[in-house]
Amino acid sequence: MSRISIPSFEQSQAASRPLLDAVHKQLGVVPNLMKLVGHSPAALEGYLSLNGALAKGALSAPLRERIALAIAEYNGCDYCLSAHSYLAANLAKVSAAEIDAARDAHSSDANTAAALKFAHRVAAERGRVSDGDLASLRAAGFVEAEVVEIVLNVALNVLTNYINNVAQTDVDFPLVSHK
Repeated sequence: MSRISIPSFEQSQAASRPLLDAVHKQLGVVPNLMKLVGHSPAALEGYLSLNGALAKGALSAPLRERIALAIAEYNGCDYCLSAHSYLAANLAKVSAAEIDAARDAHSSDANTAAALKFAHRVAAERGRVSDGDLASLRAAGFVEAEVVEIVLNVALNVLTNYINNVAQTDVDFPLVSHK
């Protein structure tokens, strides 16, 4: 059971309701994470704004989902592993083998593998990556904008991992547990 309540739409802050409505229109459901974060309309708006902005960036949806999986595994967040396994398979069309590999920051695709390795290093080193880490990512063909977006996708996923780990958010996706 979640340690922070997950309000129904009717129990949600009035200022969060339009944002939750927009999530429902986009996904067809309102995941527990959104309801939980909706306790603070400012937090929900900030999360949704960054998420929406990054979705318009240079990184593909399949790569963003893989980054989410790598960071969720690193942070031991079962909610995010469950949500992003579902989203990766059903929306981004990532294969089961690649979903599993992403959890370990690996991929059979060299460019994706380089991005995941870098994302993992960003999380593990709290952003203090080496010149070699950055050089390896650039050697794989990633340009400055993509480097920035990888770092911001890591940060966005750390944010959701932390709130879900603190709250022990009730998982409303098929359960995937960290290794």
